Amino acid sequence: MYRLFACLLTVLALCGFRPAPPPATGPMALSLVDRDTGEELDQYPHRGDRWVAGVPGHRYAVRLRNLTGERVLVVLSVDGVNAISGETAAPDQAGYVLEPWQDSEIAGWRKSSAEVAQFVFTDNGDSYASRTGRAGNVGVVGIAVFREARPVYIAPAPMPRRPAPVIAQEAHADRAMAADASVAGGEARERQQLGTGHGEREGSASRATRFERASRAPGQVSEIRYDTRSRLAAMGILPRQRTQAAPRAFPGGFVPDPPARWR
Repeated sequence: MYRLFACLLTVLALCGFRPAPPPATGPMALSLVDRDTGEELDQYPHRGDRWVAGVPGHRYAVRLRNLTGERVLVVLSVDGVNAISGETAAPDQAGYVLEPWQDSEIAGWRKSSAEVAQFVFTDNGDSYASRTGRAGNVGVVGIAVFREARPVYIAPAPMPRRPAPVIAQEAHADRAMAADASVAGGEARERQQLGTGHGEREGSASRATRFERASRAPGQVSEIRYDTRSRLAAMGILPRQRTQAAPRAFPGGFVPDPPARWR
């Protein structure tokens, strides 16, 4: 038995959403939220990946939606780094436990049971992964999702707000095989502009729970890639923005009469 930790996040009120992302391919829906605007970032499909456009300097959160009536364990990888432990991410590591039908936002790198360091869109070289010598997977947020060994189904209903989230030891959890989390293409890595920085600390309390995985391998693995809007436009993922022509002192011609109502 291995000592692993899980964290159950409190329910957050969700409102003012942008259009919903593509349907989840498993029990968990994954999206990113710009915390400075409050908007859920639109996702754009491109060659089998889903992309979002981040704004440098903006804080963001990872939004998770449990679409089932059972508890699930979610191992969260940001730029190839486990968002709880700081290890190079693998599915058998620490994860977040969500209650049935729960929606939650993860706003940063977990520093303790009481604090996180904010996720911030920043220059690739200033990302936490790059600063810790792991720049190869910058630009992707991923989840590995596990069902519970002996689940208790709960019908959908409004969930009451819970006390502080829980940090817990998993019960009899088998160690899963490490996944290949590499991002393909050296050229693509070289052009990556955005990464996730280690921002200011903020309060994020947690408490303990127990979770036994139903399987060694995750039942769902999902990813969202991100970069600046300009790079997404250069890659053909977003339409290029038209630039407004600069004003000219001598656009040409003689002085015409003004419109009739101004005469």
